[in-house]
Amino acid sequence: MNDSLDKRFYKIGDVAEILAIPESTLRFWEKEFSIINPKRNAKNARLYTPKDIETIRMIYYLVKEKGLKLDAAQAMIKRNRDGISKRFEVIERLKSVRERLVALEQALAQVR
Repeated sequence: MNDSLDKRFYKIGDVAEILAIPESTLRFWEKEFSIINPKRNAKNARLYTPKDIETIRMIYYLVKEKGLKLDAAQAMIKRNRDGISKRFEVIERLKSVRERLVALEQALAQVR
């Protein structure tokens, strides 16, 4: 879940792949969380911005990683979205650093 987002819009299949969650989960969360509101094209296909994807990542963190129920996640976002966002960003950075350290450790083990 650490892909760089360099496009302006992403289709639902792209977002599902980036976040490693089913498209059905994205559609369901869109109904449950008013903060997920992708644009629609002329064919009514969903178009997600990088900001939408970051919002979905935050919801994923609350629901899948912290184990909150949807209503609890919604309440937490309403109460303190900025705080959750900052905490989520820190956790994502720490995960990235850990991945790099593990890769370095594996590379060192191969050299020995």
